[in-house]
Amino acid sequence: MPTPSLAALPIRRLTLRDLNACADLSEDRGWPREEYKWGLLLAAGKGYGIDDPDGGLVTACVVTEYGPYSEPDLGAIGMVLVAERHARQGIGRRLMRHILSSMGTTPLTLHATPYGHPLYEELGFKVTGQAEMLRGHFSPGGATPAVNTRAATAEDLAAILRLDEEVLGTDRTHLITRLPAFADQFRVAVESGRIIGYAAAWPNMHTHVVGPLIARDTETAQALLTSLAAGTDRPLRTDIDVRHEELRAWARERGLAPVALNSVMTYGIPELPGDWSRRFAPLTVAAL
Repeated sequence: MPTPSLAALPIRRLTLRDLNACADLSEDRGWPREEYKWGLLLAAGKGYGIDDPDGGLVTACVVTEYGPYSEPDLGAIGMVLVAERHARQGIGRRLMRHILSSMGTTPLTLHATPYGHPLYEELGFKVTGQAEMLRGHFSPGGATPAVNTRAATAEDLAAILRLDEEVLGTDRTHLITRLPAFADQFRVAVESGRIIGYAAAWPNMHTHVVGPLIARDTETAQALLTSLAAGTDRPLRTDIDVRHEELRAWARERGLAPVALNSVMTYGIPELPGDWSRRFAPLTVAAL
């Protein structure tokens, strides 16, 4: 159980002013600082945390809501962290219970590491899938995917948003409209003038994260990933739904090695909405 002093500390909303403190907390737990990602999450989502009387944060996390602004139909929980000096004192459980209460009946999802899995299961989250993190330098090879890709333009945005909502089963406008400024590359796959997929690559420390990756089929996903790899010298990282076995095998053949396997968990719904067959990778496992 938390010590009385910790239990009495209030949980408050975090803002962009807390970005450095959030990055410090990441570093404290041996994670990369990821200031750039924290900036997106704190701007597009709702941060929650507890201030440490000795400075910094005791704990933090971010909830990104989707669907109608006043009545979200899905929330994604990410970046759940507790400072090492306060670990194993029930602080993470207290923060999660606060979020569950504040979200009411809104269904929730998160990507759980093996370390966090027992807590989320205790709170009522159920495993509904898995995502494999792959990372490495991409080496082109084999047959070139016969799908045309190009840089996305402002005129594509409406079609991208329609496709995204169709595939995800919820409205992510507040995230997707940030991609042109957030990502270093933002590309679409096109057939007969129609957008059949899109993907972005955004900078995270020394890598480029490929996400989101939305595509009609595996070949389209391969074409988008190949085109993004051609535009960077950095290692790529992406988190692929394990059901897309063909894309995972193809990516491994091209130099992306498995790094971790995380559980996709849901609360209040039996599985994520939308069409998983076209949802290859999230924007980030901390969101959706």
